[in-house]
Parts: sequence; structure tokens; C-alpha cells
Amino acid sequence: MVVSADQLATQAGLTALALGGNAIDAAIATNAAIAVTGPHLCGMGGDLFALVHDGSHVHALNASGRAGSGADSAALRAEGHTSMPYRHDIRAVTVPGCVDGWQALHERFGRLPLPRVLAPAIQLAEHGFPASPLLVGSVERLDGRARAQLGEVVEQALHPGSRVRRPGAAAALRAIAERGRDGFYRGEFGRGLIALGDGQYTDDDLTNPAAEWVSPLAIDAFGRRLHTIPPNSQGYLLLGASALASRLALPTDPDDPAWAHLLIEAAKAAGRDRPDVLHDGADGDLLLAAIAGRASEIDPHRARPVAGRVGHGDTTYLCTIDDDRMAVSLIQSNASGFGSWLAEPNTGINLHNRGIGFSLEPGHPAELAPGRRPPHTLSPALATHPDGNLAAVFGTMGGDAQPQILLPAAAIAAPRWILNGPETGFDTWTGAAGPHVVLEAHGVDSWRSGLVERGHDIRVEPQFSSSFGHAHAIVVGADGMLAGACDPRAVVGSAGGR
Repeated sequence: MVVSADQLATQAGLTALALGGNAIDAAIATNAAIAVTGPHLCGMGGDLFALVHDGSHVHALNASGRAGSGADSAALRAEGHTSMPYRHDIRAVTVPGCVDGWQALHERFGRLPLPRVLAPAIQLAEHGFPASPLLVGSVERLDGRARAQLGEVVEQALHPGSRVRRPGAAAALRAIAERGRDGFYRGEFGRGLIALGDGQYTDDDLTNPAAEWVSPLAIDAFGRRLHTIPPNSQGYLLLGASALASRLALPTDPDDPAWAHLLIEAAKAAGRDRPDVLHDGADGDLLLAAIAGRASEIDPHRARPVAGRVGHGDTTYLCTIDDDRMAVSLIQSNASGFGSWLAEPNTGINLHNRGIGFSLEPGHPAELAPGRRPPHTLSPALATHPDGNLAAVFGTMGGDAQPQILLPAAAIAAPRWILNGPETGFDTWTGAAGPHVVLEAHGVDSWRSGLVERGHDIRVEPQFSSSFGHAHAIVVGADGMLAGACDPRAVVGSAGGR
């Protein structure tokens, strides 16, 4: 089974399985395809995290990029910046880790030759694909400078269904198929990035692979063992909040406002200090231990205010499981929308802005510095039974809200709540007034009055909005049958099996 936010990408993953590939081949094929068709969500100019269940063990891959050798927080402060530039600034672009992630996954677990895995994505890029409604909507939100940078997509994605060809992305994918990571980082893309950076990056920055196999972070909650990526990922918030919530008297009916209230309070208790403690070298187990001691902060009857320290994220999540029950939980992102709204000039591949996670506070453990990875919102998840057998792979896009969206829910299509900051979807824990609770419209009738009575600051957004993520899941039933769900909020996504 393959689940993704674009049915063309899902088809690419199913093709890999039909050719005899495994879940890794399917995941790479799916990701490569959506990197072509969904540049507003992800792409080769972004980062990647993945969890792999090989049938008995869980493996974790951190393929998030590092700041270039020219990174200089003092220079940004001297210009008057108090936080990282959000758009139109190459200094928010860390070396993209996506392609290194594909290489690491394929080298360790892949079965099919890489050219065969990437073939569907190359075909989509060369021959074209129909623009999705979400792609067209994202293009319409670009400013004039961004439209000039991203002209290849802007000039073609004029309406849903219009054909979009991406010859630069096709050339980059062919180079990867022929030469692996060197075809990308030491090819046209790498040369263009160095030139665009004008001192931000060196040859060594692009020569050294970004992908690193790390020990997964895990905790027991709700009768399962939950796994995610350790810091610099914020995945520990999902685990910590889940562990807190599993100790609470949650109502059996998720329509009960107390159900939403308790989960909201668990998320707030887990995440209230994230800006201070999440960084590249943070110890995930210590962060989880600190969260475990916060049960007393949760009042079953009143909302606890969370003061800030002083738009929404765009990402794609996908999951795959093969006949041997190898499973992949993979998340890949540009950060916000088309990322930095900059494109590498040789290939036209848009560049993420993951550097917005860095701090500019002198001495902060997440301060921008050469070779550092920024704090990351990406939080793939995987659940196993107590005996270690696979239970489910699941994840979502959604910026800061990813751990909240993944807290217990009745179903992928069920109403959601998220904690949100005032502007970007990446300022939940840094906005001066603290986060407010955003409800999806079809959850308002059952939740709103009860949450307001408990003191929550409530906003409402339309049902099935991408603001509430694109969450996907595959669950392994007791009899071995797979059940998969694609989020209807993704509009053009699909779950497919064979």
C-alpha cells in the first residue's frame, strides 16, 4: 500500500511495487514524483526524515540539511534582524537534504535500480502533469519577486488541470539516476546553489552528505510503542504529549469537548518550552523526561495560558508498506509554501527556508552557525505493538501543528483542532500572546462552547482546510490486512494498494 498527497505520486509508488520493488523503492518513487508535481509542498530543494520498520526493528534517518560555511548570525543581527528572514533571503536556506536522504535509503534498503525507481518522476517532469488546485492556489499567493524566481511553474500552472512541464527537475532527476547524489550536489544544482549563495556555501558543504542514520526516539502510550525522529526534529512533542494524554481520563466520545480540551492541554504542556530546548544537539530522552513531569500542569476544567517568548507550513507526508511488511514513514518539506521563494537558477528547483528554525539570540543552542541543523517541525511517526510488530505508519504536514494533529483522533477525516501562532504556522510557541486554538468548522458544534467555557481562545477555519494538515496513515490489522487513509484535505491525494 502507498498513501500520499498526490494520486500521481501514489501511482509512482505502486509502480515500484509492481516492478518487484520494496517499501523503500516505493517511498522514494512516491517522493520523487510529488517533488515534481507538488513544488508548493516539497522537492529536491528541501529536507527529509524517514522511519523504516524492517520487519523487526525501527530505523531512523535524519536527512535535514546544515547551514553553509558562510552562515553568520552576527551579520544578520547587525542588519537589524531579531529572527531569521522568512522569504527572499538565501541565508534561510540550509543545504537541502532530500536527495541525500533518497541515496541513504536506497543504499541501505533499496531493491530496484535507482533509474527505475525515478523513472515515473522523470516522465512526469518531462511530459507534464495536470496542475492541482492546491498548486494553482499556492501560485496565486506568490508576490512579484517570487513569481519571477518561480516563473517556470507560475507561467504554466494557470488553472487546475493545465499542463506543467519541469525540464530542469527532469534533468536533475536524470543526473541522480545516473550518478547518485554527486549528480545533484556536484552537478548543475550544486553549482547553481553555490553561485546563488555568493559565499554562503562551499564545495565541501555540498560534498559532505547530509543524511545520517540515528537512533529513533520512542515511548509507550495508548498500548503501543510510538517512534519518531530525535532532535533536531520536534517529534518528541508528539511522544511527550501522547504519554501525558494516555495518563488522563479522556472521554470515550471524541465529540465531548473535554476530549479536545485534555489533548490541547497535553500539547501545551509538552510544547511550551520548545523554542528554548529544541536544537541540533538536544537529548530527546531528557526532553521526554521533562514533559513527563508536567501532568500537574493540566487542569481538566480550565485552559492554562501559555505566554510566548517575546501562515501555515507546507510539507508532504507519505507512507508505504510492502508484501514483506517492510514499512516507511517519510516526510519531506520546503518549510513554508514554496519555501524561500528562491529558485536554483540552473534547474529552476525551488529552495526551502528551513533556516527559519534557527535562533538569532547570541549563545542560544539553536543559534545560526556553520554546519548546524535548525530545529525542525517535521515529525514522522510509526507505531509498534509491545512485541515489536508493526502497528501503523502515520504522519502529517502542518508546521508547528504536526505533533498536535497526530495526537489521538477518531479518523483521518474527523474534525481537528490545532494550536496556532499569529502569522506563519511556525510561530506557535514564539508569538507574544501565546497560541490560540483553531477549530475546524465541522467540529465547532460539539467542541466550541465547552472549550470557551474552559478558557480557550478559539478561532474557526473552514472544514477540510490544508491549515489542519494532510495526515495519512496505514494500519496493519490483527489479521494482517492493511487499511490506508489519505487526508481529504489534500484534495488530489490517494491511498492505493495491490
